[in-house]
Amino acid sequence: MTTTELKPRPRLPDWLRIKLPTSDTFSHTRSLLDELKLHTVCESAKCPNHWECWSKGTATFMIAGDRCTRACGFCAVSTAKPLALEVDEPKRVAEATRRMRLRHVVITAVARDDLKDGGANHFRETIEAVRSLNPGIVIEVLVPDFNESDASIEAVISAKPQIFNHNLETVRRLTPEVRHRATYDRSLKVLRAVKDKCGQSIYTKSGMMLGLGEQEDEVLTSMGDLRQAGCDILTLGQYLQPTLKHLPVIEFVDPKRFADYKAKAECMGFIHVASGPMVRSSYHADEFGAPSGTVQK
Repeated sequence: MTTTELKPRPRLPDWLRIKLPTSDTFSHTRSLLDELKLHTVCESAKCPNHWECWSKGTATFMIAGDRCTRACGFCAVSTAKPLALEVDEPKRVAEATRRMRLRHVVITAVARDDLKDGGANHFRETIEAVRSLNPGIVIEVLVPDFNESDASIEAVISAKPQIFNHNLETVRRLTPEVRHRATYDRSLKVLRAVKDKCGQSIYTKSGMMLGLGEQEDEVLTSMGDLRQAGCDILTLGQYLQPTLKHLPVIEFVDPKRFADYKAKAECMGFIHVASGPMVRSSYHADEFGAPSGTVQK
């Protein structure tokens, strides 16, 4: 399986077909993001749910530009030399969350291996700016691995997001092919470090894509590894090939298997599990109602 084999994409099963919404809110969301010159993972990663989310007046903000220093085989975000950080971006994200009246915001970023801190302090500044304009908002960050830098992890958690998300993405066997420069064990160590430092003052979260050729026992092993790392929240969703140059879909996982994985994950002790074909890291993230009071101010 290589990214250079340009094979036709398989036909989507019925459970993966979506209807495009017609709400005026979609255009309002787009106009706001354009006005504030903000990037979203919704567009950059070609998320299939962005029509629904924008129509509900929400979006997942992607900070630190739209050029990634990594070239993961599953991801549609552009790989290129990044531009300099925009110092006013945290304030613009905060203004967007204020105007959108969000109660739960997800903030992610491209990998910035060109920066000494991997963009961690930009995360911290964005969290602080959002909270200053939106007291009581639940802030969830979806971060890269920061090359397991303790200082970078500390910078992010010092701003006290309620949820710290870092995705494992796939099983151990497939990681070298799926994730450029990232490693399976490093991701687990990042999650473990946050839980060791913060305990229950910050929830940890991770997610995996299914349909890349993983076996059921491998998925269950990875779920167990995440629990051993102290991970609280789990998301499981169907991988969809964004372009013909990306890794192909090996299998469309039946919704019944997603339901089975959910039941098994809950038995393992995850306190919240979202598992289904259309689930993504930030899709319906506010369904986990992390109270703002959980984090010590």
